[in-house]
Amino acid sequence: MPTVLYVDDEELACKYFARTAGSGYRVLTAPGVDAALALLRAEPVDVLVTDYRMPGRAGSELLRVAEREFPELVAILVTAYADKALLLETVNGGPVFRVLEKPLQQDALRAVLRLAEEEARRRVRDGAARRHGALAIEETVAFLAHELNTPLSAIADFARTIALRAREDEAAPDVLPLKAHLGPVAAHMDDNARYCLSVLNTFVESVRRATLVPAARAAEGSAHRMVTALLASYPLSAAQRGAIAVDVQHDFPIRMAPNCVALVLSALLGNALRALQDVGQPLLRVTVGAGGQPAIAVADNGAGIAPAILHRLLLEPVPMHGGEGSGWGLIFCNRVMQSFGGRLRVQSVPGRGASVTMHFPPSPDVTTEEKTEDRT
Repeated sequence: MPTVLYVDDEELACKYFARTAGSGYRVLTAPGVDAALALLRAEPVDVLVTDYRMPGRAGSELLRVAEREFPELVAILVTAYADKALLLETVNGGPVFRVLEKPLQQDALRAVLRLAEEEARRRVRDGAARRHGALAIEETVAFLAHELNTPLSAIADFARTIALRAREDEAAPDVLPLKAHLGPVAAHMDDNARYCLSVLNTFVESVRRATLVPAARAAEGSAHRMVTALLASYPLSAAQRGAIAVDVQHDFPIRMAPNCVALVLSALLGNALRALQDVGQPLLRVTVGAGGQPAIAVADNGAGIAPAILHRLLLEPVPMHGGEGSGWGLIFCNRVMQSFGGRLRVQSVPGRGASVTMHFPPSPDVTTEEKTEDRT
């Protein structure tokens, strides 16, 4: 039941408001700004209705504090004074949803309260989305910072080594010249730099497609819901959407790094779609929990992966799909999974497609008996 706080220094006005609002609301009342703020800070309130003129602090001051401390609160101003300057000051000074004139009319009040209730629900949803978005960015950026730290440190070490050897060459011309070391060092620096760029590009591309936050937010711990949300937000053409099938054999919770998991799933989906670009009858199947295991598999019926490079995909950069991309994408995705105890597995039969499976660590609260039941 929505909670409405009505603020008025007149006791009879408070009683009339509670009676007029009807039985569909939990009505709280306060005789002034200080009492109203104490109530707002003590318990959740959806809609604030306040008189303007009260002894001591005016309703406009209450609205300003409420806007700052409770941004999701819907505010309605009540006034018996047809003072244009007063109304302009109040409305322009903060987000007032509606202005009502005393004496309150029953039908008008109830109509405004219904609209305010809907607005309150919308603000709660939007506020939750913003908070989750902030957490998603914080979680993912924290992983990226950790993941990029090692290769960037390696690049810096290599650079310091080159500078040191250059100084040694100047001081001792008889030592092995610097150019003898430049080839291997430059190769390592290039590898590390390309990995850093790939990590950033993967993250930026996922955010650009707006798949990361919606998928993780809608998942609420469920692998199936994450897949559903990702497919709903991914920019698919009609033909691509028609080629996708989802098979849920066993749903399971995703508790560790859901936003990073959504990023990996988004990258795997993009890889599979690229593999199907020239396929006459494309099929992309996403399987959740195959064999009762905590895993998500993304499989396509594209050209497949050559055996000569299959075993190298998670170990070294191997460009695929006609040389598109840097080849670091699967390595990065595997590193994400490994960061919380999972891993990737890549399988393929040339000419019959490929499958990449995200294996998750077993949930600590799932017993052996429960796993056995899931398989039966």
